[in-house]
Amino acid sequence: MNLPNKITISRILLIPVFMVIMLADFHWGTIKAAGTVLPVSHLAGAILFIIASVTDWVDGYYARKYNLVTNLGKFLDPLADKLLVSAALIILVEFGLAPAWMVIIIISREFAVTGLRLIVAGEGEVIAANMLGKIKTWTQIIAVAALLLHNLPFEYLSIPFAQIFLWIAVIFTIVSGWDYFAKNKKAFLNSK
Repeated sequence: MNLPNKITISRILLIPVFMVIMLADFHWGTIKAAGTVLPVSHLAGAILFIIASVTDWVDGYYARKYNLVTNLGKFLDPLADKLLVSAALIILVEFGLAPAWMVIIIISREFAVTGLRLIVAGEGEVIAANMLGKIKTWTQIIAVAALLLHNLPFEYLSIPFAQIFLWIAVIFTIVSGWDYFAKNKKAFLNSK
């Protein structure tokens, strides 16, 4: 297994750690900033989420730079992103920091595209992430990080940055999902 795939697997392994930090009742206290009370566990979870998310860029960089792109990496990388973002979004709904309907749209699109990838894989092909998919992922990551941080530091400026980026993420989620299905409609037409 090459280095980019190991980095991707490490991102997957960080998900349960992130979940424990966010959901276990550690009583680490709170931080007060810009009129917002931020639980230390949310700060720690946000930092871990950001670190895990940055590994997405790192593994892709090494895979492209050293010509280590593999079918396993093309499968694992988007799966790791989906698992990380989905776990974080579900936790945000639990805490009342993200609307459930937006999270349902995002996660439904992820299931649909994963299903499409499975159908195409049955025909011996792999659908790698395209540019719209990458933009979708990064808008989701930025939105989740901002929501985990309770919109700090933008809360001080009364700018709903986290909510705005969540809307942007939902829009890119829908558009990129439509794009994947439009470009791969032959998989449905040719399936038996």
